[in-house]
Amino acid sequence: MNRVRVTAVCAGAAALWCVGAAGQTLGALGKTYPIAEPHFIAEIQARLLAKERSGELAALQRQQQARARARMIEPPPVTGIETTTRPRTFYLDPTYTLDENIVDANGAVLFPAGTQTNPLQVMRLSRHLLFFDSRDGRQVALAEKLMLEYDGRVKPILVGGRYAELMKRWQTSVYFDQSGHLVRRLQITRVPALVSQEGLRLRVDEVPAR
Repeated sequence: MNRVRVTAVCAGAAALWCVGAAGQTLGALGKTYPIAEPHFIAEIQARLLAKERSGELAALQRQQQARARARMIEPPPVTGIETTTRPRTFYLDPTYTLDENIVDANGAVLFPAGTQTNPLQVMRLSRHLLFFDSRDGRQVALAEKLMLEYDGRVKPILVGGRYAELMKRWQTSVYFDQSGHLVRRLQITRVPALVSQEGLRLRVDEVPAR
């Protein structure tokens, strides 16, 4: 029983009690109407149909498509990143501790929880990682210089700007650090920043673009 019916039943019970108490019939107080509640989905469909007929729905779809294309061409820049103004170098130890057992297909434990491992022991960083913002022409020029110095062994990663334009210009893959996952993991707060491997550590060089 919904709220409307409960209210109607209570009102009816109160009316009957009043009639019984007064010992007389009060009669109808006015014209009565059936309680009608529009169907929620039907109402939505009607509104969508009205928007479609007026052309508003098509306009909204075009706006959504335009916004999606804009985000693909130039994703939102990574927040909290500043421009490097002076050289600085720091090191990172990528060693981490397993928080759960690593098992094989049969459930046998290969590496128990608590095991410490360094991924650089089993794989090397084949290219330098260069983080920069292509909205700054000086940083783009520095990226081009470093790519030549390291004979192309540089993976360009943007924290802001349009990667597709650089891919067309350089004829190579250009990446974008979506949501800043990499810079947070590498503790990078300023760009340009060049990440290299030194033994079992990662070296991060903040290089000013002049």
